[in-house]
Amino acid sequence: MIVVTGATGQFGRQVIEHLLLRGVPADQVVAAARTPAKAAGLAALGVEVRTAEYDRPETLSAAFAGADKVLLVSSTGSDVTRIAQHRAVIDAAAKCGVGLFAYTSVTRAPTNPMGLARVHRATEQAIADAGLPAVVLRNGWYTENHTAALPGAVARGTLAGSAGDGRIAFATRADLAEAAAAVLTLDDQAGKTYDLTGDTAWTLPELAAEAAAQSGTPLTYTDLPAEQYRQILHQAGLPDPAVDLIVDADVQISHGALDHVTGDLTTLLGRPATPLSTTVAQTLRA
Repeated sequence: MIVVTGATGQFGRQVIEHLLLRGVPADQVVAAARTPAKAAGLAALGVEVRTAEYDRPETLSAAFAGADKVLLVSSTGSDVTRIAQHRAVIDAAAKCGVGLFAYTSVTRAPTNPMGLARVHRATEQAIADAGLPAVVLRNGWYTENHTAALPGAVARGTLAGSAGDGRIAFATRADLAEAAAAVLTLDDQAGKTYDLTGDTAWTLPELAAEAAAQSGTPLTYTDLPAEQYRQILHQAGLPDPAVDLIVDADVQISHGALDHVTGDLTTLLGRPATPLSTTVAQTLRA
């Protein structure tokens, strides 16, 4: 039995859908969710839905009962909260004796300078300390992290950021979810680590040019000092934690934090990763 946490989120839901597409029987898949009612669509597919709240450890043992494999989809929130939540999941999985524990980390976790990598390094260490048979999925930067802003940017004629000419080996959420499903259906995965990136690294000026070409509307990338970009995001109504994450990510991108390309994602998918141009087209059509 395979248990997927965060099952009502965009990533977890797609992992479950790909497990079913790969032929895993629905009655061998568990959608673990904080709010089971939100997983009604998965339940309709025959997937068992169980309550799993990271802040209520007593729900986790029941959620993992009978599990051969567990995928921990990293939570959101402050570093302290997330680390505590992840440790609760790890402890429950260890007590249940799961055969394989998978975790969605971040690319280049041990040396990644982004602030968000701190949680992933701590979680990877906690997994190792628990002695769990584990596979680590170091996910690259979601393509959607930047393409989501394109419709508004096209309307304004400018895409703003603080990433300079730093390159990003974008990977779509769907591709990364499919890769996770692939790993969960393969044998002998314990002890493996995958660094999952797209096949090509792009700059934000190149992203703007691609969107301009596809939309037929002039669009340029405007590089801003970090504090100015921070102010714009605040004015747009984003909460402080989100602003801090976005600005820090862009600054670190400008220093090369996400410019590397590996073949791990393509290998797991058995095909090329979804190109940026495809996601741009889908975003603009939507």
